[in-house]
Amino acid sequence: MGNILAIIILIIITFVPAIELRGSILYGLTATNISPLIVFTACVLANIALGPFAYFVVEKFINFFRQFRKFDEQYQKHIEKTQRKIHKYTEKYGLLGLSIFIAIPAPGSGSYTGALGAKILGISFKKYLLANIIGVVIAGVLVTLIVSSGGFLFSLFF
Repeated sequence: MGNILAIIILIIITFVPAIELRGSILYGLTATNISPLIVFTACVLANIALGPFAYFVVEKFINFFRQFRKFDEQYQKHIEKTQRKIHKYTEKYGLLGLSIFIAIPAPGSGSYTGALGAKILGISFKKYLLANIIGVVIAGVLVTLIVSSGGFLFSLFF
């Protein structure tokens, strides 16, 4: 019963914007007695499942604010212009670039901000979903290795 509650807590932490699996893996590996493989699997699967939710919430958020003339004017002026200018680059590097952005184990990256970036850049849901899966798995591996090494791996780079 205790492990089930701990896994539910891991999932809840994973769903928190700006924390996601970066915080839930850290919590799972340092504050629970759950196997590292189970912590990794639960957090990665929860973060992958978060992706479609984040994508459509961002879409609803943008659509809601586009009802307001000033916001819509700014959106039209800046976002759509940016989309046109960088479309060829997002077509070429979008999936890889978005995957790396989602994978970076730092605050401000992850599924939520990846979804926002995908919407702003005009990246389709299918491409975002694949980028999210790739990025989340990479982030999960990196965070697990960093936490499991006691931060030693992190200190090698910073």
